[in-house]
Formats: sequence, C-alpha cells, structure tokens
Amino acid sequence: MGKVSRIGSYAIASSIKENQQQPCITCTTFNILAPIYKRLSHEDQSCRESDNRADWLTRNHRILDWLLCERSSIICLQEFWVGNQELVNLYENRLGDAGYINFKLGRTNNRGDGLLMSVQKEYFTVINYKELLFNDCADRVAQLLHVKLALPISQCSNNDVGQELLIVNTHLLFPHNSSLCLVRLRQVYKILQYVESYQREHQLKPIPIILCGDWNGSKRGNVYQFLRSQGFVSSYDTAHQYTDADAHKWVSHRNHRGNICAVDFIWLLNPDRYRKLLKASWSEAVFGMLKYLLLKTALTETGAFAFLKADKEDSVTYSSFCEALHQLNLFGHGHGLSDEETKDLWSQADVDGDGVLDREEFLEQLWKPVSEEGNEYRNEEHKDVLDGQREQTIGFTVKNAVLFPHEVEKGRWPEDYSLSDHARLTVVFSPIRMPCSHLTS
Repeated sequence: MGKVSRIGSYAIASSIKENQQQPCITCTTFNILAPIYKRLSHEDQSCRESDNRADWLTRNHRILDWLLCERSSIICLQEFWVGNQELVNLYENRLGDAGYINFKLGRTNNRGDGLLMSVQKEYFTVINYKELLFNDCADRVAQLLHVKLALPISQCSNNDVGQELLIVNTHLLFPHNSSLCLVRLRQVYKILQYVESYQREHQLKPIPIILCGDWNGSKRGNVYQFLRSQGFVSSYDTAHQYTDADAHKWVSHRNHRGNICAVDFIWLLNPDRYRKLLKASWSEAVFGMLKYLLLKTALTETGAFAFLKADKEDSVTYSSFCEALHQLNLFGHGHGLSDEETKDLWSQADVDGDGVLDREEFLEQLWKPVSEEGNEYRNEEHKDVLDGQREQTIGFTVKNAVLFPHEVEKGRWPEDYSLSDHARLTVVFSPIRMPCSHLTS
C-alpha cells in the first residue's frame, strides 16, 4: 500500500538496538466522511450513500483495511456514523479484534455522526476518558483520553519520570459564514479550558498533549494562530520543516464547494513548553479577528482607531468598543461574543484600567501583531538555566508524518480518490525524557 504502510510499519516497530533508539508511537487522524453526508449525485443533492448499504459498507471495510494495515497506536476518526449500529459494530469488532480499546461519542441533538477514538492496548493503559459537549449551534463534541505508556522506555523507566499523556479528538464547525468563525474559535478555547481544568482537578504535572481532528481551518486562520500561541506545534509541518509561509504546500480536504485546503492536524504540546495565559491567547485571537475585519473594510490604522472611538475625540470607550463589535457582527447575536466575553476582552485591552483606550493602548493591545518567534526565543533564553531545576517527564519528538493519498502532500487533490473527502494523516512520535515547565494559568 505504498508510502503510508511503510511509514506505519516503521512507526510501530522497535528501533534498531545498536542505535539505542526508542520504540515509536504513531497517531492517525482521519475524517472518514459519514455516509449521511456523502453525496452520490451532483444533480440530486438528496441522494446520499447512506441509502445504499452495499456502497457504504464496502467503503468502510476499505477504510478499516487501511487502518489495520497501518496499525497506528492511536486512531482518531471524525464523522463516524454513530447513528448506524451495523457500522458501529463493524468498527468496534474489527478494531477490538486487532487489540484496540474503542471510545465513541455522538454529536448532540442526534445529528447522526460523531467521533471514534481507538488506542492499542499493548501501547497504552487507559487512566480516564472524558466527553466534552460544546452545546452550541453546531452540536459539536470532543473526546479526552488520559493514558499511560505501557511501552518499556529506557530513559523514562525511573519512577520519578512521568509517562502519561492526554489525547483529544474533535471536529470543529465548518464556517459557512464569517460570524461562525468566532464559534469555531470558541470551540478550541473550550477544549483548552477543559484540558486545563482536568489537569488541575487531577493534580497533574505538565504532560504531553496531542490534539487530533478536523479543525475546519487552515494555517492562515485564527484557530491555527491561537493554538500556536499556546505552544502547540503542527506535527506535519514540524516533520517537514514547513513554516507559516508554506501553507500552500499541502492540503487534506476537498470541501463541498470544491475548494481544497489543509484542515486536518495533529497538534503536539510538549511539557517543556512555556505557555502564556489561556485567556490572554483567547483575547489575542479575537483581537486578531477584529483587526482582520477592520482591514477587510479597507480601514488603515488611523481609520480603525477612529471607527472604534466613534464620536469620542481622543479615546475608545467601552460603549463605543461594543458598538464597533456589533457593527462588525462579532457582538449582539446568538453566535457572537457574550457580555462576559466582551467585558473580559475590554479588561485585557484597558491595561491601566482607566475605562478608556488611548491611541497607544489601541496600538499595543489591538493592532500590534503577535510575534510567535519572540515567544520561542524567550523560551530558549531560560531553558538551559531551568532544565536542571525542573522535574523530569516524558515528551515527544516528531520523527515523521505522511498524508494519504500522496498527491495532497504536493497541494493537489486526486480525482480518483474515493475513500473520503479528507486525506488520512499519520504522525510518528518518539518518546524522550524532558523537563517540565509550569502551567501559567
């Protein structure tokens, strides 16, 4: 089966002893296109694969054949047809027979599809499993799995070295219009809030976090930048040494509009990464949306400040700030910012707490771009000093990452690919020992 199966075989095998390498762990994320959404005819949009048992059964057997050939340690699926018990049994039986523990979760309000998370018993011991219901207009959900490595890892074999990790699987809202971009961003915020509260509740030291799924947003979007600001890295881009300027080099989805884009990611946060306050990252992301909308209306820096302060002569007030958000469709409707969120944003912007934003505060808090490179530099600045003082835990390096079909790695979508409207992403991780950082929120 070509490149992917070779990567899969490499990933799950123990490394060569003479090189003293560690066993590797693989993680696959794949939106398998629920039969209730798969259109069979361009002319008749109501004709779906779910109406033809032979078609959806054959396609899903093929999906399982690929997954079981690759045998990733972690499998995260989206658009899993939880509403069809025959399909659910098919996956649970075939994956269970292959040594996987399975967890499924349907979207709220009986949408029909949902998520499936499977982990190999020989690689992990399951500590806990949690479900997160967003209860928003899109009925989206997320899964959180807390596991401990069952592999013998020599450099992490001491009792004082943690060998646990958190894995998240989700499928975010598709932004059918600009107002829904905020809903999608809020979904990520809720996931990170839930992860942090789980860590506090269970008194966990910093451990690796892997976020898998269909994020319905590209490297140019606010979700991507939001996760980057929290220290997460895109595993595929890390493996291929891609930067933000390389967003065009790969794709993973052809959507219902016929557009191709990169929306499927496996994010990694290692425990040695320094993280800014989550609320600060959220504020920066929303301010980024605000700036984008202002620029979209052809407003310059001066024009944007004038727009925000409305009839005020030299400063922005809270009321003029709310009115500007309302005019930009970020506030004042069901999908927009809540009163509490708007007040929090204002408090983040109004640093001196005097109730107004002068031009300097506007530039510093709302208009000035965030520098990820600066954050990374500061992390390295203190790394050598603190490494010897911090507790040790397990972390991961990204050894490799592949997309299938292979054409998508070149930014092309093959016309003969029929397994899904998404590519399958598999990442190879190698466990290493590293120092803990401290949560900042």
